[in-house]
Amino acid sequence: MAKINVGLMQEVSLTIPTLLEHAAKNHATTEIVARLQDTSIFRYTYEDLANRSRQATNALRRLGVEYGDVVGTLAWNHHWHMECFYSIPGIGAVCHTVNPRLFEDQIVYIINHAQDKVLMVDQDFVALAENISDKIPTVQQFIILGKKGCVESPTRLGDVLYYDDIIAAESDQIDWPNIDERTASGLCYTSGTTGNPKGVLYSHRSTVLHSMAIAQPDNLSLSALDCVMPAAPLYHAQSWGLPYAACMVGSKFVLPGRHLDGKHLLELIRNEKVTTGCGVPTIWTLVLGYAESNQLDLASLKSLLIGGTALPTNIRNRLREKGVSAVQIWGMTETSPLGTIGRATREVAAMSEQSRDAQLLKQGRLPWGVEMKIVLDDGSIAPHDGISTGDIWVKGPWIAKGYLHGDGGDLLDSNGFFPTGDVGHIDEYGYMKITDRSKDVIKSGGEWISSIDIEDVASNHPAVNMAAVVASYSEKWDERPLLFLTLKQGATLDKKAMLDHLAGKMASWWIPDDVIIITEMPMTATGKIRKLSLREEYWNYFHPSA
Repeated sequence: MAKINVGLMQEVSLTIPTLLEHAAKNHATTEIVARLQDTSIFRYTYEDLANRSRQATNALRRLGVEYGDVVGTLAWNHHWHMECFYSIPGIGAVCHTVNPRLFEDQIVYIINHAQDKVLMVDQDFVALAENISDKIPTVQQFIILGKKGCVESPTRLGDVLYYDDIIAAESDQIDWPNIDERTASGLCYTSGTTGNPKGVLYSHRSTVLHSMAIAQPDNLSLSALDCVMPAAPLYHAQSWGLPYAACMVGSKFVLPGRHLDGKHLLELIRNEKVTTGCGVPTIWTLVLGYAESNQLDLASLKSLLIGGTALPTNIRNRLREKGVSAVQIWGMTETSPLGTIGRATREVAAMSEQSRDAQLLKQGRLPWGVEMKIVLDDGSIAPHDGISTGDIWVKGPWIAKGYLHGDGGDLLDSNGFFPTGDVGHIDEYGYMKITDRSKDVIKSGGEWISSIDIEDVASNHPAVNMAAVVASYSEKWDERPLLFLTLKQGATLDKKAMLDHLAGKMASWWIPDDVIIITEMPMTATGKIRKLSLREEYWNYFHPSA
């Protein structure tokens, strides 16, 4: 008998323009809202997004942007930037979102490393672009996002063009080129807390598959009835993939611009009826603080996706009091970023409230598409016992297999797994818990101490706003934990009160050797605590003459 081994389904490439055209045809009147630099509100529709993105693609073609070229963006979360997410990859070019909060030397490095041909510049970053213009020789054209006259004419950017003006001269119709779904589409660089930033290169295929995954009910649970507000920057892992997933399902989309303070974010949540938000814990701490101090509720908000660092228990509890579900997610630039998510399985849902809460504060379980293993020091694979701790390795269709230009060398193991640099374990229910970044873990007297667990307990004190624990050199123990705190406005706290708070909630030898209260935490460009700077400054804190 003849064998049947080839399916008869159509082969249609999974490309980013298909998301845009789907939204334009099926969710044409759904709004996209952006807060501009002057705090005013701009709004248009998915149909408008598609029209302007097509115009921008035609304009880029006219400027000589071709398949395989890299176009950089220095911009906040607004409609201009979102259009770049579609117009640039639509012609087979790569949209390189440059983090404007990096040090200038790092920005110069990544623009040169990526070999950006064109640089889209936000009005706020014209001065920055001018400062570095003579150090980025691959950039042939600067385009300011806005109309001519939106900023004073720059003097060091050559024949600068204005985005709104050049796209206005173009047709809003286009025949999208036939792009292989494996074509590079987006480029994000790691934060560079150790060494130079490394380039993570997404493809059309990985982007579409990631969008399908995060929209699923057991992941971010997005639909056309939702209103989504990413407080994660568009330059940070493509705002966690939300500009693409929202387009896929037709969610209303709210872009907060540069105004990430509690007042402006809460105003958008209430006025635009936001149902879903995403961002690092520090962002939602600001929103909660403003809401609580002004006796305001969170109105329409149903869920917040919180990642970047572990979700503090007190933030989860404060959000719950206001009717908002805080969902812990874990990932990184290299995972697009969805790696795990803290949603309940049937087994977890059947637990007592206390047990369920503890389970869902872990970094979560695997979505379809992601495989994970914990590798112990001896190279063996850890059992799923919730105890055996080791290095976390991941594999999947939206996970990096290497860095741009081969930086870092061959990273995958023989089975195709990528090393994340995180340390953790997986329990019998399949939930992963990060115990530390490999560079943040503290080894005291030959035993490991989790800085994350100490931070979580410390942040539960009602006076504490933020907590960070780093290793400091110890002649006797090699390393000892040192706790840094910032306090809520008007709150007071001393070392003894904090140590009393920690006592009994962890092993006695985990208790930090000192508590330092500071006015402000050093932060990375993506809203995480910059532990590296604390560790470097205070490494010899216990032995100043060392």
